[in-house]
Amino acid sequence: MNSQLLTYIRDARAVGMSNQDIVRDLMHAGWQMADIIDVLLSTQENTAFLSRDGSIAVEGVSKSFGDLKALDNVNLKVKSGTVLALLGPNGAGKTTLVRILSTLLLPDSGRAVVAGYDVVKDANELRSAIGLTGQFAAIDENLTGRENIEMFGRLYHLDKNYVKNRARDLLEIFDLTDAADRVAKTYSGGMKRRLDLASGLVGTPRVLFLDEPTTGLDPRSRVSLWRIIKELVAGGTTLLLTTQYLEEADHLADRIAVIDHGRLIAQGTSDELKSQVGGDVLEIHLKDHSKANFAVQTLRGLTKERLRIDPESGKISVPVEKGVSVLAEAIRLLDNAKIPLSDVVLRRPTLNDVFMALTGHAAEQESTV
Repeated sequence: MNSQLLTYIRDARAVGMSNQDIVRDLMHAGWQMADIIDVLLSTQENTAFLSRDGSIAVEGVSKSFGDLKALDNVNLKVKSGTVLALLGPNGAGKTTLVRILSTLLLPDSGRAVVAGYDVVKDANELRSAIGLTGQFAAIDENLTGRENIEMFGRLYHLDKNYVKNRARDLLEIFDLTDAADRVAKTYSGGMKRRLDLASGLVGTPRVLFLDEPTTGLDPRSRVSLWRIIKELVAGGTTLLLTTQYLEEADHLADRIAVIDHGRLIAQGTSDELKSQVGGDVLEIHLKDHSKANFAVQTLRGLTKERLRIDPESGKISVPVEKGVSVLAEAIRLLDNAKIPLSDVVLRRPTLNDVFMALTGHAAEQESTV
């Protein structure tokens, strides 16, 4: 451990400096973020401080737009230095919650505290401690990548030299160095998303909100952004991520909250949520999709769980406890009914199975809220 860093941080903490100010000063002096975080986390008192400053707490938050109830008594907590994925279909209330937590909307009722600040009473102070990347890249396409990041630094009222050095580091981290002095309108979609995220990090936020950050990206760009997100969290950043992509939530999140029609309907780790579905999922693929309803009637007595039909593929799926025996019985019943099969699969539950079990529709399906 670097004794010089440790001494500075303890002295700064003794005179009441915030973690954000300490990080800014040290990075301006040339220290690396990873080294700073290591020392900040090296003592119990600093760990407690980070826990207080990087956490999110939402209590009874509701928000309506006329007759539309976008959020209905939402309660959730996010520990410092972790990732919470807020999972739900379009219109479920995810973006509304992010806007409230980032001070862009006022809640109708309830209370939320982010990084130790009340989102209503301490909105001005909170804005200096958070970063936000929305569903669409908030960059000026007529500026270069470097100019975009530096512009955000000026909006944060940061030191000019600090912003210059920070922009150089962020361009390198996000693999944009070669394109740094090109205007952003020449960037690909993935590059624009990376530049947007880099701009949101110029102030080294303690809490970062990412509202569907990979929507519209190709698979390679999505995986690249996942890697960057993991590195940010490893550096101590708290992250609230909204997404429609089940794989993304499964891959990135420490905990997942499922929201539908403005209500939080489940919370837990990926494994905890999957355990709610049951032991296995039986998938039945028919050769003739038109016989799907007949097949469901044939299998009705096989399980107490509701059988679901995928409207596009005609695939039938159902959670089962005794997988192998149910599989054999399902094949026998369908064979007796002369319903030809193309495939039968017994697999472990996925987050989509969780969402289907909780809401009755897939996570990607459009919602009316």
